[in-house]
Amino acid sequence: MNKPLASDYFIGMMTGTSLDGLDAVLVDFSQAKPVVLDSVALAYPPALKAEMLALQAGSHGLGINELHRSRVAGIELSHLHASAITQLFKSSGLARKDIAAIGVHGQTVRHHPNCNAPYTVQLIDAATLAESTRCTVISDFRARDIAAGGQGAPLVPAFHAALCAALPKPAALVNIGGFANVTLLHANGDVQGFDTGPGNVLMDAWIALHYGKPYDTQGAWAASGTVNAELLKRLLAHPYFAQPLPKSTGREAFNIAWLDACLEGSDIEIADEQATLCELSAQSIAHAVLQHQADCQHVYVCGGGALNTHLMQRLQALLPCPVRMSDALGVAPQHMEALAFAWLARQCLLGLP
Repeated sequence: MNKPLASDYFIGMMTGTSLDGLDAVLVDFSQAKPVVLDSVALAYPPALKAEMLALQAGSHGLGINELHRSRVAGIELSHLHASAITQLFKSSGLARKDIAAIGVHGQTVRHHPNCNAPYTVQLIDAATLAESTRCTVISDFRARDIAAGGQGAPLVPAFHAALCAALPKPAALVNIGGFANVTLLHANGDVQGFDTGPGNVLMDAWIALHYGKPYDTQGAWAASGTVNAELLKRLLAHPYFAQPLPKSTGREAFNIAWLDACLEGSDIEIADEQATLCELSAQSIAHAVLQHQADCQHVYVCGGGALNTHLMQRLQALLPCPVRMSDALGVAPQHMEALAFAWLARQCLLGLP
């Protein structure tokens, strides 16, 4: 039974594996479809981003301080979240008492859903955030999903299904952040969701390594290169792509060390390597859609990857149906995941799964 809510206003907050920053949205759920009233995007302070990358890489170089450093980083990230919420209150004119709850994801630094004791770790200190904002804070979504027998990722399919209830089926929603995941909405009402593999993570790392840039703007560098067929074959040979559903992945599987191993013995121009990494993302996404939903009629793309023009062009070339940004659904690509966590927080307060 649904529980009565004190307010229809929720805040959703997301920090993805690309580590490009924090997205926060203020959402009104009083209408038939959720409405994003306001949004804030904050970049990671460079020192915090570097620390998160070090913690994601594992204990090498962190010594016995890894646990201490992770707790400190989580509290610093909580203060960044509190700053974003303060900005939302200031720009929207709403107050803490107007907000039913904040749904917060945190920063993933470990994801091992298939080990003997499955777990996932998202750094955030919900108590610090609740104390700072005086709002109800709901977190640990991925850990709860794993406890319930899931993979802990992706968490957006249930929200996508609710958002697209009236959409003609079959259809697919693809979220391209550091990693890419797909929600398949089947004609019979079934919903599937899983990670397809790398989204922006390898492309971001490659351009950062060679040019010190955080990402390849509109995929221009990738578009300037030529796909290397042999390297692409090596990359697509990663066992994750052949793994059966359900499945999820992260930096533990796809990282610069793995890429370097695939490049060993080859002499490829760095622009061609970027083009090949973009093609890896495009082909793995397209293959996942076609393998599990060959009759797909519409594909909608959200996340930072939706702003990569070259990647979007490659997806359209590989898929037989229209590929559009999620704007066509009334949700800006950069708002989709944060909006999903506002929705998940609302589900929690309503006592719904």
